[in-house]
Amino acid sequence: MELRQLRYFVTVAEEQGFGRAAERLHVVQPAVSQQVQRLERELGVRLFERSTRHVRLTPAGERLLPEARAALAAADRVGRVAGGIAAGADATLRIGTSQGLGDRLNQVLEALPIPVRLHALSLADRLAAIRRGDLDAAFVRILTAAPQLELIPVWTDPLMVALPAAHPLAAHPALSLQQLADLPLRLVPRQDNPPFHDLITQAGARLTLSVPFTNVQDTLAEIGTGEPTWTVLYAAAAETVPVRRVALRPLTAPRAITSLAVPPGPPTAPLRRLLDACAATEH
Repeated sequence: MELRQLRYFVTVAEEQGFGRAAERLHVVQPAVSQQVQRLERELGVRLFERSTRHVRLTPAGERLLPEARAALAAADRVGRVAGGIAAGADATLRIGTSQGLGDRLNQVLEALPIPVRLHALSLADRLAAIRRGDLDAAFVRILTAAPQLELIPVWTDPLMVALPAAHPLAAHPALSLQQLADLPLRLVPRQDNPPFHDLITQAGARLTLSVPFTNVQDTLAEIGTGEPTWTVLYAAAAETVPVRRVALRPLTAPRAITSLAVPPGPPTAPLRRLLDACAATEH
């Protein structure tokens, strides 16, 4: 079995055709067909149902596809680790970030003695970039699993409630979801951020949802001037936003876990330094 055969198999499965796979791989179609056939003989199973109209994975092919992807990811990981060793400790770290990391990110960067390149991407794009090898790591929140990646918890993020300053609940030094249950909540739509949405709505309180959260500035402006509503923010994000007629109070529970999403396997020397820098922010 060769890595080339596995790569051809995965590409045909993703493109659903030998011709499109050949174009993507920049080889001729017979070469793709030949390598896939050799792989089928090597494994002793048929991977594709072929006809003049379509190419589909067999049940065996569907079961083996994630294993082939994992094998290719592991091989790519070997190359990246070797590259990191060759480059030494001065290799540039490529890190995926998101909004709201606040001073934590600054502390991490100050503790890193190596060059860093930051990439602000959506959650899905961050995870995909790590799988492709375009990023060395990415900060993610709340996630408990990510296929083909490892999640390493690095710190806990407290959450803040933003509500009208004139509301009676603003007199409390901290608030629970149960106390806020009758006040309409402006929450990010689930399709935009499923982990965060589920963290709040599945925490055990029956909440009343209002119009969706749009962005920090507009949402807080409406909370301060319109009908009484509230929203929840990461504490790091709340600290950077000037507010008028809005009170910010700690949310007693839940809290959000921030993790580093990294490729599976032993970390490179630069990645170990990043983990050490993250650990230092907890002290």
